[in-house]
Amino acid sequence: MMKSGILRYCCLSGIFLIAFTGMLAAQEAGFSASASVDYFNRFVWRGMNLNNNSVFQYNVEGSAWGFTGGIWFNMPLTDAHETRTPGEIDEVDFSLDFSRSISDSRVGYSLGVIHYMFAGYATPTTEIYGGLNFDVPLSPSVIWHRDVADVNGSYIRFSVGHAFEEVFKWSGDEYVGLELNAGFGLGGKGYNTGYFGIEETKFNDFTLNIAVPFRLKHGISITPSFNVSTMLSKSIRDLYDGETVKAANTWFGVNFSKNF
Repeated sequence: MMKSGILRYCCLSGIFLIAFTGMLAAQEAGFSASASVDYFNRFVWRGMNLNNNSVFQYNVEGSAWGFTGGIWFNMPLTDAHETRTPGEIDEVDFSLDFSRSISDSRVGYSLGVIHYMFAGYATPTTEIYGGLNFDVPLSPSVIWHRDVADVNGSYIRFSVGHAFEEVFKWSGDEYVGLELNAGFGLGGKGYNTGYFGIEETKFNDFTLNIAVPFRLKHGISITPSFNVSTMLSKSIRDLYDGETVKAANTWFGVNFSKNF
């Protein structure tokens, strides 16, 4: 399992990130921080059912000058597929993102890197990415991920969505909204070889998300969500589908977050 020293380092880094950026936010405009906890009844990532049972996921982020640094944790609540230890963190991801809008346009861009660490069941790996988003109806976006370590392949995500900010408002800064998002992924030859053993470029997954955020006072939000995904390629779907791990998944979750 993941060494306790690494885990302590991750936790202390997260606490420092929140405390430091939170303190700066009170002094300098443009600094912010957030922390969140998610519960999901299964863990699905890019259409892949990584855990068929309940998980907690934790995330802390700090932002300044367009940069956002984050640390994300996944903790299974059961011995999923008999490969996990309930209550012990089995994945830690470190991310750094730089996002800006192009002047006098409705186009934004993002560049970043994500390092994935796993508790013995997979080799650590790193992705770099670049994306574009457009401030037009349905907010279309495209983001290209390139694994530069263990998998050495590309995954491209195309997404659309819309947020209804104040479906029902009961005070000046408290309201409930509605968020609808859909997207599909295209896996390159290297990506599909690394994850599925299929040496072809193919469309991978389609995912639909419906979320109902409750915005409360003091930067607190509670957001239940409903999610559906399926593998698009028949060859990947036939290879991936099994008795416990399915190529099509439905799951729900609840997010608790606090902005500083």
